[in-house]
Amino acid sequence: MKESVYLMPGMAASPKIFEFLSFPDYYDVNYLSWIPPVKDESWRDYALRMSARVKHKKPILIGVSLGGILVQEMKNHLDCKKVIIISSIKSNKELPIHIKIAKRTKAHRLLPTQWVQNLEMLTSFAFGENIQRRLARYKKYLSERDPEYLNWAIDRLVNWERSEIDPQVIHIHGSQDAVFPIKNIIKPFITVAGDHGIIITKSEWFNGKLPKILNESLVDSTFLK
Repeated sequence: MKESVYLMPGMAASPKIFEFLSFPDYYDVNYLSWIPPVKDESWRDYALRMSARVKHKKPILIGVSLGGILVQEMKNHLDCKKVIIISSIKSNKELPIHIKIAKRTKAHRLLPTQWVQNLEMLTSFAFGENIQRRLARYKKYLSERDPEYLNWAIDRLVNWERSEIDPQVIHIHGSQDAVFPIKNIIKPFITVAGDHGIIITKSEWFNGKLPKILNESLVDSTFLK
């Protein structure tokens, strides 16, 4: 029987961000998408609704960026074989300082909803600032642009309450990540040379390494560099 893998994209992104990944035939690959949140919906309730879309036992969940936070919340409702996060964080202690300040000042709530109409700004927020040369390429991955969803997503990120790290979560992170700087990331994690968009720009690395990570009961220490 095939093992089931569920892939969750990051904020505003569609499953197209996984288009360059390839998995061995013994994996059944499933793609999740963001669903409209209920007003002021908690991570717990949203994750519960998303978990209902997982139709297989002992799934492997892989989440990117904000999707990495979501799959960790989904783990509370599902009996997962493995949870892997990419370009994400394992607890609110890893948030950059400007987001921690936003939590105290509520400054993020002052963002006008019209900002999502500016694709360059949205792309920078979703994938990092150093993407000007690849801007046209990245735009096609951003399909979730509803202002209510984006405002909810930003608020959930800023106010994520998890302070304890789940040691079972496997974390893969870019060395030049501008959204979640690696200096704030708590070990252990697997470092990949690249920015916040490594799921796209470093697909060859993932295609070579991910099957082994998925198969190992414990991630080999040689990955933790």
